[in-house]
Amino acid sequence: MRLVVRLSQGCFSFLPDLTDTQIEKQVHYAMRKGWAINIEWTDDPHPRNSYWELWGLPLFDITDTASVMYELANAREECADGYIRINAFDASYGVESCSMSFLANRPNYEPGFYLDRQEGPGRQMFYTIRGYALQGYAPGDRYDNKTDPIKD
Repeated sequence: MRLVVRLSQGCFSFLPDLTDTQIEKQVHYAMRKGWAINIEWTDDPHPRNSYWELWGLPLFDITDTASVMYELANAREECADGYIRINAFDASYGVESCSMSFLANRPNYEPGFYLDRQEGPGRQMFYTIRGYALQGYAPGDRYDNKTDPIKD
């Protein structure tokens, strides 16, 4: 028996995927609060991977949700096999701190993770979570220009 679990990260992680209308309402809420928006994507959604690729430039001083939705549509088209998230940053305290982050797109097939067990001295066991998504890459190939959809 194989247990299938959906990736859950950020706000709304245990809800069904947000529709475009719901995403637009969340973006509108963030804009009303004066938060800056950015869009990021990755093919490695490991919970400790905090270095997602930035899609375009951060959307500072944007006042309409259509601009964000346009960029999201472009990101979905170019990164269909990746995870895309929207972040909102609050600079009211003089520091850009992430106030809201949620997945806006996930691939049709989510390969998941496996538990790598290593035996240590005595009876110690060490466990590492590894993503199936990264098994197809040779060392150094993941960040090669040919695999980056932004660099054509």
